[in-house]
Amino acid sequence: MLSNLLIKNYALIKELEMSPDQGLNIITGETGAGKSIMLGAIGLLLGNRADIKSLYDPNEKCIVEGSFNLKGYDLADHFEEENLDFSQDCIIRREISVAGKSRAFINDTPVNLDTLRRIGGQLLDIHSQHDSILLGNNEFQLQVVDTYAENAELIQEYQRRFHTFKEASKYYENLKIEAAQLRKAFDYDQFLHQELINANLGSEEQFQLEQELTLLENAAEIKEKLQLAHVYLDNPETSVLELLKGSVNALAQTAKLISSYDILRERAQSALIELRDLADEIEFTGNALDVDESRKQIVHERLDLIYSLLKKHQVSGVKELLELQNELGRKVSKVLNLDEALSNAKKSADSAEEILLKIGQKLSLKRQAVTQKIEKLILDRLSELGIPNASISIQISQTAPSLSGMDTVALLFSGNKGIQPQELKHVASGGEFSRLMMVIKYILAAKRKLPTIIFDEIDTGVSGEIAKKMGNMMSQMAENHQIIAITHLHQIASSGNAHYFVYKDHSSDKTVSRIRRLTVDERVMEVAQMIGGNNPTQAVIQNAREMILKA
Repeated sequence: MLSNLLIKNYALIKELEMSPDQGLNIITGETGAGKSIMLGAIGLLLGNRADIKSLYDPNEKCIVEGSFNLKGYDLADHFEEENLDFSQDCIIRREISVAGKSRAFINDTPVNLDTLRRIGGQLLDIHSQHDSILLGNNEFQLQVVDTYAENAELIQEYQRRFHTFKEASKYYENLKIEAAQLRKAFDYDQFLHQELINANLGSEEQFQLEQELTLLENAAEIKEKLQLAHVYLDNPETSVLELLKGSVNALAQTAKLISSYDILRERAQSALIELRDLADEIEFTGNALDVDESRKQIVHERLDLIYSLLKKHQVSGVKELLELQNELGRKVSKVLNLDEALSNAKKSADSAEEILLKIGQKLSLKRQAVTQKIEKLILDRLSELGIPNASISIQISQTAPSLSGMDTVALLFSGNKGIQPQELKHVASGGEFSRLMMVIKYILAAKRKLPTIIFDEIDTGVSGEIAKKMGNMMSQMAENHQIIAITHLHQIASSGNAHYFVYKDHSSDKTVSRIRRLTVDERVMEVAQMIGGNNPTQAVIQNAREMILKA
């Protein structure tokens, strides 16, 4: 339940704090005093859209913080699904910065709005007079049936299977489309693939062939230059080697006189050996180099093939051609194995559908099993609330599988004797909508372990004894749930365990909304004023006191 609510810098609220009773909390106040503003702030804890225009002081951030006591509500699994640590004392906080940026926290862990909505929806249920429109919505009517039938786990299992079925069906349909496209291109892809296989390309082949062609086309010039280089090194007449040999001999003679010069001779000797080896290598290389016109032709033809393939496939290198070859190979292989792949995909989709239909049928049967019970409970309570001749028919029709199941629900209603039940939007008045929604909330409260339920003027269109009975219903609901009721009727206001008064404070330069918990005497006076106006008589005051004591 909501143990504490703090609102700072929101709309007309500079700072407001309240600690609701665990039972039935009544909130009253003049129109425009700020009751709806409070609900707007609480809505931020449920993930509603934040607006920078709602800041009381545009230079300070807005903070809305709700502290909840979750002991006994079995909500740990919901927190675990959102990867949040569960604690029986839970704090949800929403902040709006002066720049309009919104942040949300659950137990000081930052969360996105989707997570906030899912967790907040497990802690609070806000119902306003405008929400009665939901009652005419078939999806909401289906939720009513499911909540009463306690179908939550079965729906989760159905939805998991539904997603599996949709994914399997989508994969099968996409594969069929892809198969048709692949088959169209199969012959050409197979030809291109075989052409690349026949080319038998090597990843470094182009570079090696280009180097070889350069060598073959310049062989004569290269051979001539090598021979010239060899002559410079080993010419019988004027040879570098002979000159260096003379240098070695001279240094050897010097080293005989001074031994320390022998290191110079050794270096000269090493150079002589290296140059002699170089000369031999140059001579061998030059002798081995021949102009092979037939090899030149082969290299030319091979490079022409590579260049034509590069141009044909609009790529820059052999590596890309090899990648294309692999890709074409996969396409060709896929086509050759399409029948088996399509067969397996269809089997998976059919199997997923079969499982889905079984669970969907089970869900349908559970829904159908509770419709008459719900109808009777609604009629019994509506009779108490002054609609004794009402008739209700909950009709379930089977449809194609969707995320919500294989059913549509239509709640047909008539508030008058002899009138055939019809869709709510055609036959229900505002007062009937309010009472019908009140009854449904009352019935479902026993089926759903929801910590806090907030009613915002659900008493619209009712008065007198009917309002008193609605107050009694709220009191009964408050035995197992924390109820917060915003009301303008004294019959409901007198039913609460705690009474809060919202008012405008004009004492400063800017009007602010405030709230305070009324004492017993203040509460009596507030109820009396709701009955008899601003100056109630002693009889009215006594009547108010008796109503509160009796409640």
